[in-house]
Amino acid sequence: MSFPIKKSPSSPSLCLLSFPLSFSFSLSETMRRKAPTTLLLVFFCVLLSAFYSLHLSRDAISHSLTELRFYPKNLTASLKDPGSYNHVIREEIKELTHRTRRVSSIQGPVDSVSVLLPNWEVLVLVSAGTPLTSPSEESLYCLFPNGEASPANLSGVLPFSNATAFKCILPKGNRRRQPFHRPVLTSSLEKESAVITPAPVMPRWGFLVYESFSTETDVILFVKGVNNRQGINRPPEEFSCVFGDEENSAVRTPVTSSMQEVFRCQHPNLTAVNIPIATAERIKVSLEINRQKVVIPSVAYYSPSSRRTPANPKPKSLLCATTMVYNVAKFLREWVMYHSKIGVDKFFIYDNESDDDLKRVIKELNEEDYNIERIFWVWPKTQEAGFSHSAVYGKDSCAWMMYVDVDEFIFSPSWLKNSSQPSKAMLPSLLPSSTNPPIGQVSIKCNDFGPSEQKEHPAEGVIQGYNCRRRVEQRHKSIVLLDAIDYSLLNVIHHFGLNNSYYSWQDLPLDVAALNHYKYQAWPEFMTKFRRRVSAFVADWRTGVNPNSKDRTPGLGFQPIKPENWENMFCDVKDERLKLLTQRWFTSQTPEGLKMAWQR
Repeated sequence: MSFPIKKSPSSPSLCLLSFPLSFSFSLSETMRRKAPTTLLLVFFCVLLSAFYSLHLSRDAISHSLTELRFYPKNLTASLKDPGSYNHVIREEIKELTHRTRRVSSIQGPVDSVSVLLPNWEVLVLVSAGTPLTSPSEESLYCLFPNGEASPANLSGVLPFSNATAFKCILPKGNRRRQPFHRPVLTSSLEKESAVITPAPVMPRWGFLVYESFSTETDVILFVKGVNNRQGINRPPEEFSCVFGDEENSAVRTPVTSSMQEVFRCQHPNLTAVNIPIATAERIKVSLEINRQKVVIPSVAYYSPSSRRTPANPKPKSLLCATTMVYNVAKFLREWVMYHSKIGVDKFFIYDNESDDDLKRVIKELNEEDYNIERIFWVWPKTQEAGFSHSAVYGKDSCAWMMYVDVDEFIFSPSWLKNSSQPSKAMLPSLLPSSTNPPIGQVSIKCNDFGPSEQKEHPAEGVIQGYNCRRRVEQRHKSIVLLDAIDYSLLNVIHHFGLNNSYYSWQDLPLDVAALNHYKYQAWPEFMTKFRRRVSAFVADWRTGVNPNSKDRTPGLGFQPIKPENWENMFCDVKDERLKLLTQRWFTSQTPEGLKMAWQR
């Protein structure tokens, strides 16, 4: 297929590309006679042609960027800086201005937004109002502006916006085309389904408002790309929350807190938002950098109804637990059953896009009367933000929240001597009674266990399988009173910042409570940790930075290469206290012999 080249009146002719065929035959004869002169002429023409091609390419890119300043009825994109492609300002996606495919499961054009994630993944969010009959039963594709396509795989449904999430890979041909343009979700790759450009520009994950949550008193936004370094946070006065479409009199409210990826602001005055009543329950919300007048791209929405207090609120559970997970189906039963028996009433599982049997395991546990809520959390490297989210999300149903991972188990050495059976009062007994000032957070020191000669995941569970640990305790994990958490929601995974003007913090000694962290497991299990680290401020283990970080494994480099003698590493102390305790509590006789309660 050929494309015409548009020449400007002042442009030079393309020397080599416009030579007649007869000239090419005579060129060789001429070169024999006047080789030096001819070679100089050819070199000059090649150089001029290359320069002009570059000029055309820059003009084309500049023209495409300028063309992005368009204002269709419900889709707005404003380009503030032509040199930047992180410039999609806001979208009210009701109609698409470029041609899209009508697919069998979607009646009408696909209402969707896309975000370019790390590793060339594209997240496609289909709005809640779009009917998807059986997306898992038909093959869907992401169709990109140049005609390239890649399979679109169903990820799940976001719990707070009810948008359906798909993932696809940005084809290599599109990776050289900046800015990156949004694909169309389609079930057909027929020739006539090609997208007409310019499609809307696709924001990138590093600069995005990705989630929002409303409390009774304010609105919380979760934002990538503003406070990028731990401990360095820009003042809240530099920002405003933006509600609605600016064309329809968007409302701005001042930001009252700026900490990590969490920004808090006041609720908008809805009477000032000039939007149709039909869309009043779903208003686009973003964050504006005031001085630059830049509104950060957003896939988050504000729902006025979400701030309403339930008419008959249920009594709060005394103790809940939150964790963020990826592919932990084989570990979850042991973790839930153990902590439930000693006092955890409810579990919040922030699922970072697992693709194992996690959903099935959670369903089975709930059918067995355990109380587990799975929150599909598609956002990568946002553990701190996820924990901040859980602190406000769980506040209506829980008094205290325990933040531990599924390979971590809390126990008290005194239980081994005094308890023949587990009790729901055990963990609450570690919480403080009335004190002055009141204690708002309890921290428990961690003992890190090694592979303990295991070569694969022990069928009876991690407590029974790993019994050798490092001598010196490492770090801590916390149980926090949700009412005591600082307004900023600051946390460093292991603990939260408190309202220090009123609440204090208590460290429990190891003879009162300890946390067994089965950190260095059998190599096939441990190797999966190299896939990604979920903390926003901790480098992935493949990244060659911070080699001495406590998050890293001593003696291990930047690649998942098994060290010699891995099975015997990190073994200073034989510690079978929790192993013996859980044998007493959870072992039963079966036709196949003794088994732990969580074994299938």
